[in-house]
Amino acid sequence: MNILKTLAMIIKVISTIFISGAIAWELWNIYAVINNITIPSSLNFIFWIERFAITAHLIEAVIAAVYASGKGKAPLKYAVYTFFVGTVALMELFSKEENGIKKPV
Repeated sequence: MNILKTLAMIIKVISTIFISGAIAWELWNIYAVINNITIPSSLNFIFWIERFAITAHLIEAVIAAVYASGKGKAPLKYAVYTFFVGTVALMELFSKEENGIKKPV
């Protein structure tokens, strides 16, 4: 198997786990605020990293939704996929296949 395909698959799995964790982390934060639970200030840095990652992936998902239909893909489905996977999904969307091999545009 090609090393780039293997690396892309590893990134996809790790990104999906981290974004799912970031969503859970933010939901826990919302729960804590609603129920007046004090969150240690030492965790603020983690919240900022998590929010940056969620925002970046959301922007990538919007880009994917806009361009997916032009590439023959379902916009909503590809946007959700891109939200969880990230830049690798955008690279797949904007690559072109030549002889069965995906090449960057």
